[in-house]
Amino acid sequence: MPSRNILRSDADESFYHVYARGINKSVIFIAPEDKDYFLYLISRHLSIKQVKAKNGYAYPHYRGKIELLSYCLMDNHLHLLFYQKEKGALSSLMQSILTAYTMYHNRKYKRRGPLLESRYKSALIDNDVYLLHVSRYIHLNPRSWKYYRHSSIIHIRKASEPEWLQSNKVLTQHVDRKAYLEFVSDYEEMRDMLAELKYQLADQ
Repeated sequence: MPSRNILRSDADESFYHVYARGINKSVIFIAPEDKDYFLYLISRHLSIKQVKAKNGYAYPHYRGKIELLSYCLMDNHLHLLFYQKEKGALSSLMQSILTAYTMYHNRKYKRRGPLLESRYKSALIDNDVYLLHVSRYIHLNPRSWKYYRHSSIIHIRKASEPEWLQSNKVLTQHVDRKAYLEFVSDYEEMRDMLAELKYQLADQ
């Protein structure tokens, strides 16, 4: 089972479910382009080639240290599923992304202070069965999950993934992409499992 709520260990070659929510459950992605910008931040740290700013500054590069397997960005919270290959990569990556996004959000919407209710939460997944259901749980967050633009499911359906998304470790647990999509669709049968995952997050 996932370790509850916070990252109690920093292990290499391990899977982590990351969750973060707006302070007081406030909206953190006000416009669709805000979600696009958050995904851009992910891409610039997980791209194959290191990305540089116009002034020549090289953004921290985590390719080869950590892989993003699944994601879903909702208006007031987000879910990310990672495979950490190298210790410390998850913490460094999330700090880079969340700091940059908070600065972007505060500047755009003329606000000050923290954007998230607390430090993001990370659950270590040490069971292949839970890995399967965490991915599905993430993808089922939106009501119209099959066509939700800011979820990795859209790339799985199209069989065309950006280089910064590496869902193979999830998909290889199924015969093919169609089988995975059928697995995600089978909501009613796994309601109890989803309820357990919700408990693991503790505060959703």
